[in-house]
Amino acid sequence: MRVGLLTREYPPEVYGGAGVHVEHLARALAYEVEVAVHCAGGPRNDRLVASTSNPWEALSGESSHRGALGWFSVSLAQAAAAEASDIVHSHTWYANLGGHLAKLTYDIPHVVTSHSLEPLRPWKAEQLGGGYALSSFAERTAIEGADAVIAVSSGMRDDVLACYPGVDPDRIEVIHNGIDAEAYRPIDDPTVLARHDIHPDLPTVTFVGRITRQKGVPHLLDAARHLPAGTQLILCAGQPDTPEIGREVVERVERLRADGHVRVVWIDHMLPRTEIVALLSAADVFACPSVYEPFGLVNVEAMATGTAVVASAVGGIPEIIVEGETGHLVPFEAGDDAYGTPRDPEAFARDLAAGLSPLLTDRDRAATMGAAGRERVVEHFAWEAIAARTAELYRRLLA
Repeated sequence: MRVGLLTREYPPEVYGGAGVHVEHLARALAYEVEVAVHCAGGPRNDRLVASTSNPWEALSGESSHRGALGWFSVSLAQAAAAEASDIVHSHTWYANLGGHLAKLTYDIPHVVTSHSLEPLRPWKAEQLGGGYALSSFAERTAIEGADAVIAVSSGMRDDVLACYPGVDPDRIEVIHNGIDAEAYRPIDDPTVLARHDIHPDLPTVTFVGRITRQKGVPHLLDAARHLPAGTQLILCAGQPDTPEIGREVVERVERLRADGHVRVVWIDHMLPRTEIVALLSAADVFACPSVYEPFGLVNVEAMATGTAVVASAVGGIPEIIVEGETGHLVPFEAGDDAYGTPRDPEAFARDLAAGLSPLLTDRDRAATMGAAGRERVVEHFAWEAIAARTAELYRRLLA
């Protein structure tokens, strides 16, 4: 069985959880089936990569809709390159259309892994303009036409059915995201902390993620005003999605620094995985203030490093964190705007701080929760088991 994995991201060009997912799934699947990765970007020196492609230069430009059209050109190239596949498996809207076209062209099954859903990310209209209509079209067409949809959580399964009610529930399979528990493990590296001017003796909250409406960084910065005095807040947060949210984050960070109640360390560029692991390991608690999270892989990564996690109770996150054992879940109620803003932002900020604060004042308790989180990751989120379930799904579709 030859499986064509269609994806935008693949190492070394990985910028989000979907790329991490594809990287490890491909390597684990290679023990089960023949894997051919079709990804965007330049050539890779990787035996699993069968083709690479870039958006047509003629479609490049500052207009966001041109970018989306460019990614459609990648889908065309990936569909052509997947001709030798017995089954195709696409990840994110960037590659979904390519999988759908391969299904139609070669009369082979198409599996879609749903990492997120465009209808539940309306703030992307602010970022993509007309490109959001194109990304939504690609996702809808692929999911409604897929032979199977893998939801990365039970919450995501419910969301797929709500957003696309025409999808047969029997075609949706829940297979959680996984993690390499050897790559993400507790490590002690003082040189990384020193490089980024991080004080190891201070009670520390760490955030890792993009500056986007989805990840809720402004809400964490609002919550920081209610944390114990002297707390160290580490933000591993790079390029903002839009100038608007970029300004919001800058203004909040400046106010926090001027106030002096907490110490803010903002790392505004992408770090190597080894450094991220060192920063997660050094934290007392990891904060995930997301307003939308189909699964929330970053929480699993933090738990794998032996760090307690406090996160919004949205999407698949309640399937990861065991309340009171590996961390805390913060209630979240969405408001009525298009950006996923909490109905009561100040109450959400205070609730987030209330979940974080006890683990900053009782660091032994935080360490105990972190150890329990590591144990849970090893038992429930190993890639070998996830690859085996995925391969079994392929076999059922080809039977």
